[in-house]
Amino acid sequence: MKYKEKTKRTQMIPVYKGQTYQIRIDRLGMSGEGVGRYENFTVFIPNALPGETVSAVIEEVKSSYARGRIKQILYESADRVAPLCGLYKECGGCQLQHLSYKAQLQAKRTQVVDALTHIGKLPHILVKETLRAEEPWNYRNKMQFPVGTHKGQVVIGCFAQGSHKIIDTQNCHIQCAENNTLANAVREIAEKLHIPVYNEDTHKGVLRHIVGRVGWNNDLMAVIVTATKQLPRAKDFVCMMRERLPNLVSVHQNIQTYHNNVIMGRDTQLLWGRPTIIDSLGRLNFHISPRSFFQVNTRQAERLYEQALAYADLHGTETVIDAYCGTGTITLFLAQRARKVYGIEIVQPAILDAWKNARDNHIKNAEFIVGDATAVMPALYKQGIRPDVVVIDPPRAGCTETVLRTFANMKPCRIIYVSCNPATLARDLAILKDLSYMTQEVQPVDLFPQTSHVECLTKIVRHDLL
Repeated sequence: MKYKEKTKRTQMIPVYKGQTYQIRIDRLGMSGEGVGRYENFTVFIPNALPGETVSAVIEEVKSSYARGRIKQILYESADRVAPLCGLYKECGGCQLQHLSYKAQLQAKRTQVVDALTHIGKLPHILVKETLRAEEPWNYRNKMQFPVGTHKGQVVIGCFAQGSHKIIDTQNCHIQCAENNTLANAVREIAEKLHIPVYNEDTHKGVLRHIVGRVGWNNDLMAVIVTATKQLPRAKDFVCMMRERLPNLVSVHQNIQTYHNNVIMGRDTQLLWGRPTIIDSLGRLNFHISPRSFFQVNTRQAERLYEQALAYADLHGTETVIDAYCGTGTITLFLAQRARKVYGIEIVQPAILDAWKNARDNHIKNAEFIVGDATAVMPALYKQGIRPDVVVIDPPRAGCTETVLRTFANMKPCRIIYVSCNPATLARDLAILKDLSYMTQEVQPVDLFPQTSHVECLTKIVRHDLL
Protein backbone atom coordinates (compact mmCIF):
# COMPACT_ATOMS: atom_id res chain seq x y z
CA MET A 1 0.00 0.00 0.00
CA LYS A 2 2.73 2.47 0.95
CA TYR A 3 4.56 1.68 -2.30
CA LYS A 4 1.40 2.32 -4.32
CA GLU A 5 0.77 5.64 -2.54
CA LYS A 6 4.37 6.74 -3.17
CA THR A 7 4.08 5.75 -6.84
CA LYS A 8 0.82 7.69 -7.17
CA ARG A 9 2.36 10.85 -5.66
CA THR A 10 5.37 10.53 -7.96
CA GLN A 11 3.10 10.27 -10.99
CA MET A 12 1.33 13.49 -10.04
CA ILE A 13 4.58 15.50 -10.18
CA PRO A 14 5.17 16.37 -13.85
CA VAL A 15 8.74 17.71 -13.55
CA TYR A 16 12.05 15.97 -12.87
CA LYS A 17 15.31 17.26 -11.42
CA GLY A 18 17.86 18.08 -14.11
CA GLN A 19 15.28 18.30 -16.89
CA THR A 20 14.41 21.46 -18.85
CA TYR A 21 10.87 22.79 -19.23
CA GLN A 22 9.18 25.77 -20.87
CA ILE A 23 7.29 27.75 -18.22
CA ARG A 24 5.24 30.95 -18.32
CA ILE A 25 5.65 33.17 -15.25
CA ASP A 26 2.40 34.43 -13.70
CA ARG A 27 3.51 36.42 -10.65
CA LEU A 28 6.26 37.17 -8.18
CA GLY A 29 6.63 35.17 -4.97
CA MET A 30 7.14 36.63 -1.50
CA SER A 31 10.92 36.45 -1.96
CA GLY A 32 10.89 38.10 -5.38
CA GLU A 33 11.22 34.92 -7.43
CA GLY A 34 9.11 34.25 -10.51
CA VAL A 35 6.21 31.84 -9.98
CA GLY A 36 4.85 29.79 -12.85
CA ARG A 37 3.11 26.47 -13.45
CA TYR A 38 3.93 23.42 -15.52
CA GLU A 39 0.92 21.16 -16.03
CA ASN A 40 -0.67 22.90 -13.04
CA PHE A 41 2.38 22.24 -10.85
CA THR A 42 4.00 25.25 -9.17
CA VAL A 43 7.57 26.11 -10.12
CA PHE A 44 9.64 28.90 -8.50
CA ILE A 45 12.30 30.47 -10.73
CA PRO A 46 14.57 33.24 -9.36
CA ASN A 47 15.14 36.27 -11.65
CA ALA A 48 12.12 35.45 -13.81
CA LEU A 49 9.39 38.10 -14.20
CA PRO A 50 5.61 38.01 -14.65
CA GLY A 51 4.61 37.75 -18.31
CA GLU A 52 7.87 36.05 -19.30
CA THR A 53 8.21 32.63 -20.84
CA VAL A 54 11.42 30.90 -19.84
CA SER A 55 13.25 27.70 -20.46
CA ALA A 56 14.14 26.49 -16.97
CA VAL A 57 16.25 23.67 -15.56
CA ILE A 58 14.67 22.05 -12.50
CA GLU A 59 17.08 21.97 -9.54
CA GLU A 60 14.84 20.87 -6.68
CA VAL A 61 11.57 18.92 -6.56
CA LYS A 62 9.22 18.75 -3.58
CA SER A 63 5.78 17.17 -3.22
CA SER A 64 3.89 20.41 -3.97
CA TYR A 65 6.40 22.58 -5.85
CA ALA A 66 9.72 22.70 -7.64
CA ARG A 67 12.57 25.21 -8.00
CA GLY A 68 14.48 25.91 -11.14
CA ARG A 69 16.94 28.28 -12.79
CA ILE A 70 16.63 30.18 -16.03
CA LYS A 71 18.37 28.54 -18.97
CA GLN A 72 16.96 30.96 -21.54
CA ILE A 73 14.38 33.74 -21.59
CA LEU A 74 12.13 32.92 -24.53
CA TYR A 75 9.83 35.92 -24.13
CA GLU A 76 11.13 38.90 -22.15
CA SER A 77 9.04 41.26 -20.02
CA ALA A 78 9.02 44.93 -21.03
CA ASP A 79 9.67 45.67 -17.33
CA ARG A 80 13.03 43.87 -17.31
CA VAL A 81 16.04 46.16 -16.84
CA ALA A 82 19.77 45.62 -16.51
CA PRO A 83 20.78 45.33 -12.82
CA LEU A 84 22.94 48.20 -11.61
CA CYS A 85 25.16 45.94 -9.48
CA GLY A 86 27.70 43.65 -11.12
CA LEU A 87 27.37 41.18 -8.22
CA TYR A 88 23.58 41.04 -8.40
CA LYS A 89 23.23 37.49 -9.72
CA GLU A 90 25.43 36.10 -6.94
CA CYS A 91 24.46 38.31 -4.00
CA GLY A 92 21.41 37.68 -1.83
CA GLY A 93 21.05 41.26 -0.61
CA CYS A 94 18.63 42.40 -3.35
CA GLN A 95 15.97 40.47 -5.27
CA LEU A 96 14.42 42.96 -7.73
CA GLN A 97 17.18 44.96 -9.43
CA HIS A 98 16.21 43.31 -12.73
CA LEU A 99 12.71 44.82 -12.48
CA SER A 100 12.01 48.48 -13.31
CA TYR A 101 11.26 50.60 -10.27
CA LYS A 102 7.74 51.41 -11.46
CA ALA A 103 7.04 47.70 -11.80
CA GLN A 104 8.58 47.00 -8.38
CA LEU A 105 6.01 49.33 -6.81
CA GLN A 106 3.19 47.59 -8.68
CA ALA A 107 4.47 44.16 -7.68
CA LYS A 108 4.58 45.13 -4.00
CA ARG A 109 0.99 46.38 -4.11
CA THR A 110 -0.01 43.12 -5.81
CA GLN A 111 1.75 41.16 -3.05
CA VAL A 112 -0.42 42.94 -0.46
CA VAL A 113 -3.64 42.47 -2.46
CA ASP A 114 -2.93 38.76 -2.92
CA ALA A 115 -2.24 38.28 0.81
CA LEU A 116 -5.46 40.05 1.80
CA THR A 117 -7.47 38.07 -0.77
CA HIS A 118 -6.09 34.58 -0.26
CA ILE A 119 -4.91 34.58 3.38
CA GLY A 120 -7.22 37.09 5.04
CA LYS A 121 -10.23 36.44 2.77
CA LEU A 122 -10.57 40.22 2.54
CA PRO A 123 -10.73 40.89 -1.21
CA HIS A 124 -12.58 44.20 -1.07
CA ILE A 125 -10.18 46.26 1.08
CA LEU A 126 -8.78 49.36 -0.59
CA VAL A 127 -5.04 48.94 -1.18
CA LYS A 128 -3.51 52.22 -2.32
CA GLU A 129 -0.63 52.55 -4.77
CA THR A 130 2.74 51.85 -3.15
CA LEU A 131 4.35 55.02 -1.83
CA ARG A 132 7.52 55.30 -3.89
CA ALA A 133 10.94 56.24 -2.54
CA GLU A 134 12.35 59.51 -3.82
CA GLU A 135 15.76 57.84 -3.91
CA PRO A 136 15.63 54.07 -4.59
CA TRP A 137 19.43 53.65 -4.37
CA ASN A 138 22.01 54.13 -1.59
CA TYR A 139 19.28 54.56 1.02
CA ARG A 140 20.29 52.15 3.80
CA ASN A 141 21.61 53.95 6.87
CA LYS A 142 22.56 50.64 8.51
CA MET A 143 24.97 47.99 7.26
CA GLN A 144 25.51 44.53 8.77
CA PHE A 145 28.13 42.67 6.73
CA PRO A 146 29.70 39.34 7.70
CA VAL A 147 33.48 39.04 7.59
CA GLY A 148 35.18 35.95 6.14
CA THR A 149 38.15 34.77 4.11
CA HIS A 150 38.53 33.53 0.56
CA LYS A 151 41.83 32.18 -0.75
CA GLY A 152 43.56 33.71 2.24
CA GLN A 153 42.10 37.20 1.69
CA VAL A 154 39.61 39.02 3.94
CA VAL A 155 36.17 39.35 2.35
CA ILE A 156 33.28 41.54 3.56
CA GLY A 157 29.82 41.72 2.01
CA CYS A 158 26.42 40.06 1.72
CA PHE A 159 25.84 36.33 1.76
CA ALA A 160 25.25 34.63 -1.58
CA GLN A 161 21.67 33.55 -2.24
CA GLY A 162 20.74 30.57 -0.11
CA SER A 163 24.18 30.10 1.44
CA HIS A 164 26.73 31.46 3.90
CA LYS A 165 29.27 32.17 1.17
CA ILE A 166 30.27 35.83 1.50
CA ILE A 167 30.23 37.89 -1.69
CA ASP A 168 33.03 40.43 -1.33
CA THR A 169 31.38 43.80 -1.91
CA GLN A 170 33.25 47.01 -2.69
CA ASN A 171 30.20 49.13 -3.48
CA CYS A 172 26.73 47.99 -2.40
CA HIS A 173 24.25 50.12 -4.35
CA ILE A 174 21.57 50.15 -1.64
CA GLN A 175 23.97 51.16 1.14
CA CYS A 176 24.82 54.74 2.04
CA ALA A 177 28.23 55.66 0.64
CA GLU A 178 29.69 56.01 4.14
CA ASN A 179 28.89 52.39 4.96
CA ASN A 180 30.61 51.18 1.79
CA THR A 181 33.67 53.23 2.69
CA LEU A 182 33.65 51.69 6.18
CA ALA A 183 33.50 48.11 4.87
CA ASN A 184 36.39 48.77 2.49
CA ALA A 185 38.47 50.37 5.26
CA VAL A 186 37.90 47.46 7.68
CA ARG A 187 38.87 44.95 4.99
CA GLU A 188 42.16 46.78 4.39
CA ILE A 189 42.93 47.30 8.09
CA ALA A 190 42.18 43.69 9.05
CA GLU A 191 44.62 42.55 6.33
CA LYS A 192 47.39 44.93 7.43
CA LEU A 193 47.04 44.15 11.14
CA HIS A 194 46.59 40.39 10.54
CA ILE A 195 43.43 40.25 12.65
CA PRO A 196 42.12 36.65 12.60
CA VAL A 197 38.73 36.28 10.94
CA TYR A 198 36.06 34.16 12.62
CA ASN A 199 35.33 30.77 11.10
CA GLU A 200 31.75 29.66 11.77
CA ASP A 201 32.66 26.00 11.28
CA THR A 202 35.63 25.83 13.66
CA HIS A 203 34.46 28.74 15.86
CA LYS A 204 37.98 30.14 15.87
CA GLY A 205 39.09 33.66 14.99
CA VAL A 206 38.06 37.17 16.01
CA LEU A 207 36.24 39.31 13.42
CA ARG A 208 32.63 38.23 12.81
CA HIS A 209 30.71 41.23 11.43
CA ILE A 210 31.11 44.90 10.71
CA VAL A 211 28.11 47.10 11.46
CA GLY A 212 27.89 50.66 10.17
CA ARG A 213 25.27 53.28 11.02
CA VAL A 214 24.94 56.63 9.28
CA GLY A 215 23.18 59.52 10.99
CA TRP A 216 22.39 63.14 10.39
CA ASN A 217 25.07 65.05 8.45
CA ASN A 218 26.48 61.66 7.32
CA ASP A 219 28.05 60.98 10.72
CA LEU A 220 29.34 57.41 10.79
CA MET A 221 29.30 54.90 13.65
CA ALA A 222 31.38 51.73 13.33
CA VAL A 223 30.70 48.58 15.34
CA ILE A 224 33.27 45.78 15.15
CA VAL A 225 31.63 42.49 16.15
CA THR A 226 34.10 40.00 17.60
CA ALA A 227 33.96 36.41 18.78
CA THR A 228 36.43 37.27 21.54
CA LYS A 229 36.36 39.67 24.45
CA GLN A 230 39.53 41.34 23.26
CA LEU A 231 40.14 42.94 19.86
CA PRO A 232 43.84 42.47 19.04
CA ARG A 233 45.63 45.74 18.37
CA ALA A 234 42.46 47.67 19.13
CA LYS A 235 44.23 51.05 19.44
CA ASP A 236 45.94 50.61 16.05
CA PHE A 237 42.63 49.48 14.53
CA VAL A 238 40.84 52.62 15.75
CA CYS A 239 43.70 54.91 14.72
CA MET A 240 43.76 53.52 11.18
CA MET A 241 39.99 53.80 10.88
CA ARG A 242 40.10 57.45 11.93
CA GLU A 243 42.76 58.13 9.31
CA ARG A 244 40.67 56.60 6.52
CA LEU A 245 37.16 57.71 7.50
CA PRO A 246 36.68 61.48 7.83
CA ASN A 247 32.99 61.13 8.84
CA LEU A 248 33.73 58.64 11.63
CA VAL A 249 32.41 59.78 15.03
CA SER A 250 32.56 56.56 17.07
CA VAL A 251 34.01 53.06 17.14
CA HIS A 252 32.45 50.30 19.26
CA GLN A 253 33.32 46.69 19.87
CA ASN A 254 30.40 44.29 20.24
CA ILE A 255 31.16 40.86 21.71
CA GLN A 256 29.27 37.91 20.25
CA THR A 257 30.73 34.67 21.64
CA TYR A 258 27.79 32.35 20.98
CA HIS A 259 27.95 29.71 18.24
CA ASN A 260 24.85 30.88 16.37
CA ASN A 261 23.79 33.21 13.56
CA VAL A 262 22.81 36.14 15.79
CA ILE A 263 24.77 39.12 14.53
CA MET A 264 25.31 41.10 17.73
CA GLY A 265 25.85 40.09 21.34
CA ARG A 266 24.69 41.85 24.51
CA ASP A 267 28.00 43.41 25.53
CA THR A 268 29.16 46.54 23.68
CA GLN A 269 32.23 48.61 24.54
CA LEU A 270 33.00 52.12 23.29
CA LEU A 271 36.54 52.13 21.91
CA TRP A 272 36.54 55.75 20.77
CA GLY A 273 34.22 58.70 20.19
CA ARG A 274 30.58 59.36 20.99
CA PRO A 275 28.29 56.70 22.49
CA THR A 276 25.51 57.51 19.97
CA ILE A 277 24.88 59.14 16.65
CA ILE A 278 21.88 61.37 15.94
CA ASP A 279 19.36 61.14 13.13
CA SER A 280 16.16 63.09 12.55
CA LEU A 281 12.60 62.25 11.57
CA GLY A 282 10.57 65.36 10.84
CA ARG A 283 11.21 67.82 13.66
CA LEU A 284 12.40 65.11 16.04
CA ASN A 285 15.96 63.99 16.77
CA PHE A 286 16.86 60.49 17.89
CA HIS A 287 19.96 59.15 19.62
CA ILE A 288 20.96 55.86 18.02
CA SER A 289 23.18 53.44 19.90
CA PRO A 290 24.84 50.34 18.36
CA ARG A 291 21.91 48.01 19.15
CA SER A 292 19.05 50.53 18.85
CA PHE A 293 16.25 49.85 16.37
CA PHE A 294 15.87 52.64 13.84
CA GLN A 295 14.32 52.41 10.38
CA VAL A 296 17.06 51.82 7.80
CA ASN A 297 15.49 54.22 5.26
CA THR A 298 15.21 57.50 7.13
CA ARG A 299 13.33 59.55 4.53
CA GLN A 300 10.77 56.83 3.79
CA ALA A 301 10.30 56.19 7.51
CA GLU A 302 9.44 59.87 7.90
CA ARG A 303 6.73 59.54 5.25
CA LEU A 304 5.46 56.35 6.89
CA TYR A 305 5.10 58.06 10.26
CA GLU A 306 3.41 61.10 8.71
CA GLN A 307 0.83 58.75 7.19
CA ALA A 308 0.40 57.06 10.59
CA LEU A 309 -0.35 60.48 12.06
CA ALA A 310 -2.93 61.10 9.34
CA TYR A 311 -4.64 57.74 10.00
CA ALA A 312 -4.62 58.37 13.77
CA ASP A 313 -6.56 61.62 13.16
CA LEU A 314 -5.47 63.25 16.42
CA HIS A 315 -6.76 66.61 17.66
CA GLY A 316 -4.89 67.03 20.95
CA THR A 317 -7.43 65.41 23.27
CA GLU A 318 -6.74 61.74 22.61
CA THR A 319 -5.02 59.02 24.60
CA VAL A 320 -2.84 56.76 22.44
CA ILE A 321 -1.08 53.46 23.12
CA ASP A 322 1.92 52.45 20.99
CA ALA A 323 2.08 48.74 21.72
CA TYR A 324 5.48 47.90 20.17
CA CYS A 325 7.22 51.21 20.63
CA GLY A 326 10.91 50.24 20.35
CA THR A 327 12.97 53.39 20.91
CA GLY A 328 9.87 55.56 20.69
CA THR A 329 10.01 56.83 17.11
CA ILE A 330 6.29 56.47 16.31
CA THR A 331 5.39 57.26 19.94
CA LEU A 332 7.04 60.68 19.81
CA PHE A 333 5.51 61.45 16.43
CA LEU A 334 2.06 60.75 17.91
CA ALA A 335 2.83 62.73 21.07
CA GLN A 336 3.11 65.90 18.98
CA ARG A 337 -0.68 65.84 18.44
CA ALA A 338 -2.12 63.69 21.26
CA ARG A 339 -2.93 64.52 24.88
CA LYS A 340 -1.08 61.46 26.22
CA VAL A 341 0.84 58.59 24.62
CA TYR A 342 1.94 55.35 26.29
CA GLY A 343 4.74 53.38 24.67
CA ILE A 344 5.06 49.69 25.53
CA GLU A 345 8.13 47.62 24.70
CA ILE A 346 9.43 44.33 26.11
CA VAL A 347 13.13 45.21 25.47
CA GLN A 348 14.39 47.33 28.38
CA PRO A 349 17.37 49.00 26.61
CA ALA A 350 14.97 50.23 23.94
CA ILE A 351 12.76 51.81 26.61
CA LEU A 352 15.77 53.58 28.12
CA ASP A 353 16.55 55.00 24.66
CA ALA A 354 12.90 56.04 24.28
CA TRP A 355 12.96 58.01 27.56
CA LYS A 356 16.17 59.74 26.47
CA ASN A 357 14.70 60.60 23.06
CA ALA A 358 11.59 62.06 24.74
CA ARG A 359 13.73 64.23 27.04
CA ASP A 360 15.97 65.43 24.21
CA ASN A 361 12.93 66.45 22.14
CA HIS A 362 11.27 68.14 25.14
CA ILE A 363 8.23 65.87 24.92
CA LYS A 364 6.53 65.50 28.29
CA ASN A 365 3.27 63.78 27.37
CA ALA A 366 4.87 60.42 26.52
CA GLU A 367 5.27 57.61 29.06
CA PHE A 368 7.22 54.43 28.39
CA ILE A 369 6.59 51.06 30.04
CA VAL A 370 8.74 47.92 29.94
CA GLY A 371 6.75 44.73 29.46
CA ASP A 372 4.66 42.49 27.24
CA ALA A 373 1.72 44.38 25.72
CA THR A 374 -0.54 41.43 26.59
CA ALA A 375 0.10 42.05 30.30
CA VAL A 376 0.64 45.82 30.30
CA MET A 377 -2.51 46.82 28.41
CA PRO A 378 -5.00 45.08 30.75
CA ALA A 379 -3.14 46.70 33.66
CA LEU A 380 -3.56 50.11 32.04
CA TYR A 381 -7.23 49.34 31.50
CA LYS A 382 -7.67 48.54 35.21
CA GLN A 383 -6.10 51.92 35.96
CA GLY A 384 -8.92 53.53 33.99
CA ILE A 385 -6.91 54.29 30.86
CA ARG A 386 -9.07 54.19 27.74
CA PRO A 387 -7.11 54.67 24.53
CA ASP A 388 -8.76 56.39 21.60
CA VAL A 389 -6.10 55.02 19.25
CA VAL A 390 -3.84 51.95 19.44
CA VAL A 391 -0.77 51.72 17.22
CA ILE A 392 0.86 48.34 16.65
CA ASP A 393 4.13 47.64 14.86
CA PRO A 394 4.90 43.98 15.60
CA PRO A 395 7.75 41.80 14.28
CA ARG A 396 7.35 39.78 11.05
CA ALA A 397 5.45 37.04 12.91
CA GLY A 398 2.63 39.51 13.57
CA CYS A 399 0.39 39.38 16.64
CA THR A 400 -1.10 36.45 18.50
CA GLU A 401 -4.88 36.29 18.76
CA THR A 402 -4.52 36.92 22.50
CA VAL A 403 -2.70 40.19 21.82
CA LEU A 404 -5.30 41.29 19.26
CA ARG A 405 -8.13 40.49 21.69
CA THR A 406 -6.31 42.55 24.32
CA PHE A 407 -6.30 45.51 21.94
CA ALA A 408 -9.95 45.06 21.00
CA ASN A 409 -11.10 44.71 24.63
CA MET A 410 -9.91 48.26 25.31
CA LYS A 411 -12.32 49.42 22.55
CA PRO A 412 -10.20 52.10 20.88
CA CYS A 413 -11.84 54.05 18.08
CA ARG A 414 -9.02 53.28 15.68
CA ILE A 415 -6.16 50.81 15.36
CA ILE A 416 -3.17 51.72 13.20
CA TYR A 417 -1.26 48.58 12.16
CA VAL A 418 2.30 48.91 10.79
CA SER A 419 3.47 45.66 9.20
CA CYS A 420 6.57 44.37 7.41
CA ASN A 421 4.89 41.12 6.37
CA PRO A 422 1.71 41.15 4.20
CA ALA A 423 0.94 37.51 5.05
CA THR A 424 0.75 37.97 8.83
CA LEU A 425 -0.94 41.34 8.35
CA ALA A 426 -3.72 39.68 6.33
CA ARG A 427 -4.15 36.96 8.97
CA ASP A 428 -4.36 39.54 11.79
CA LEU A 429 -6.82 41.78 9.92
CA ALA A 430 -9.15 38.79 9.53
CA ILE A 431 -8.99 38.20 13.30
CA LEU A 432 -9.67 41.88 14.00
CA LYS A 433 -12.68 41.74 11.68
CA ASP A 434 -14.14 38.99 13.87
CA LEU A 435 -13.50 41.31 16.85
CA SER A 436 -15.61 44.07 15.20
CA TYR A 437 -12.70 46.08 13.81
CA MET A 438 -12.97 46.80 10.09
CA THR A 439 -10.06 47.62 7.82
CA GLN A 440 -10.67 50.82 5.85
CA GLU A 441 -7.53 50.98 3.74
CA VAL A 442 -3.94 49.79 3.41
CA GLN A 443 -1.06 52.02 2.33
CA PRO A 444 2.01 50.07 1.12
CA VAL A 445 5.26 52.00 1.57
CA ASP A 446 8.48 51.14 -0.22
CA LEU A 447 11.01 51.26 2.58
CA PHE A 448 13.31 48.77 0.87
CA PRO A 449 13.69 49.47 -2.89
CA GLN A 450 15.34 46.74 -5.02
CA THR A 451 14.19 44.08 -2.54
CA SER A 452 11.00 42.04 -2.29
CA HIS A 453 10.09 43.50 1.13
CA VAL A 454 7.15 45.87 1.54
CA GLU A 455 6.00 47.83 4.58
CA CYS A 456 2.27 48.44 5.08
CA LEU A 457 0.30 50.96 7.07
CA THR A 458 -3.31 50.01 7.79
CA LYS A 459 -6.23 52.06 9.12
CA ILE A 460 -8.71 49.99 11.14
CA VAL A 461 -11.92 51.43 12.63
CA ARG A 462 -14.31 50.05 15.26
CA HIS A 463 -17.41 48.69 13.55
CA ASP A 464 -19.97 50.86 15.35
CA LEU A 465 -18.19 54.05 14.25
CA LEU A 466 -18.49 53.34 10.52
